[in-house]
Amino acid sequence: MKQVTAIILGGGRGTRLYPLTKRRAKPAVPMGGKYRLIDIPVSNCINSDIQKIYILTQFNSASLNRHVVQTYQFSRFSDGFCEILAAEQTDENPNWFQGTADAVRQYLWLLESAPSREYLILSGDHLYRMDYRLFIERHRQTNADITIAVLPCEPERASDFGLVKVDSSGKVLQFTEKPKGDELEAMQVDTTALGLSAEEALKKPYIASMGIYVFRKEVLMHLLKTDPTRTDFGKEILPAALGEYNVQTYLFNDYWEDIGTIDAFYKANLALTEQPSPPFSFYAPDAPVYTRPRYLPPSKLLNCQISESLISEGCIIKDTFIHHSVLGQRSRIEAGVRMEDSLMMGADLYETTEERQASMDRGVPPIGIGENTTIQKAIIDKNARIGRDVQILDKDRPESLDRPEQGYYIRNSIVIVAKDAVVADGTVI
Repeated sequence: MKQVTAIILGGGRGTRLYPLTKRRAKPAVPMGGKYRLIDIPVSNCINSDIQKIYILTQFNSASLNRHVVQTYQFSRFSDGFCEILAAEQTDENPNWFQGTADAVRQYLWLLESAPSREYLILSGDHLYRMDYRLFIERHRQTNADITIAVLPCEPERASDFGLVKVDSSGKVLQFTEKPKGDELEAMQVDTTALGLSAEEALKKPYIASMGIYVFRKEVLMHLLKTDPTRTDFGKEILPAALGEYNVQTYLFNDYWEDIGTIDAFYKANLALTEQPSPPFSFYAPDAPVYTRPRYLPPSKLLNCQISESLISEGCIIKDTFIHHSVLGQRSRIEAGVRMEDSLMMGADLYETTEERQASMDRGVPPIGIGENTTIQKAIIDKNARIGRDVQILDKDRPESLDRPEQGYYIRNSIVIVAKDAVVADGTVI
């Protein structure tokens, strides 16, 4: 694994995750109460003995940069690193990143000089646990030039991904990015060849790319240099490579979720609370997910009724009913609150008693959730100030709505209270 360098793509503007990406890059979006999305691929790398990691970023990267610098520091006696490579304009290329492949292309001058045998291309907004050593082993055993991580996929989601057709050895015969209509139907395959049962194969008749690739170094350099107009791996680079190179697949038949939309983000977070065992769990002693230690006190729960929920450290919760929800660090909830099917990201700081009183004297709620408030099916971003007697009800909601002046948005019928937003006492949403 010392011969492998990982490149994590930070993604574009993240418009489908807006307003969570209004002030942060997609990989910096909080996940599971105390983590950020970037922690998933970086932790997978560390657990797979890959310690040379680059993260390519372009939009709203300040909080991501801060998190990476404060979290991932390798021993000075090793050659490991986790570095941010931000988009920059140069004399040779005055443009920002134009796509996934172009982002890597703009740093070829750095990658060419590295003593790496393979480059592992990862995404910064996926939720999964993978041992990349098995992925690399498959790549080397098949003498592949490129290996694509794939998983069986159901028809309802197939058009959201790149789809592949393979032969009996797992070699890729066809790659089509996000096909529709007849083109989608033509990509159906018999997935029993992947080891699925006949019943599973009927439910999942497609083979989807996870957007995770291993490239032999020389092949990556050649493909990116040959045609600078090819800016995306899925749409252009991989289809063009099929005729010339040995492109193989690595089957990953476990939990994996692309956190690309508000709906997917919301469901993935609440799925962490499922009983008896969630589809993805952060409780894995042999493959932990790392994040920045914050040295917070234990959470204080005073006369609360809490079920099927995750409560992060440093919370203060009083006389509250909480069901099927995730609470982030430093969450503060006052008496009489009822929260169901919701995600609260917590806060970046504690307010003192004097600061809380000063806020109320100005007519502004303190950070957290005020007394006698009801919250259903909502995402409460960091440092939000929700007043007393607020009603956020899962009833007669539109699919989408923007109310930035009132501090909230609606996406997929999910209310999102924006970061640092103020929701006044008595508001009904």
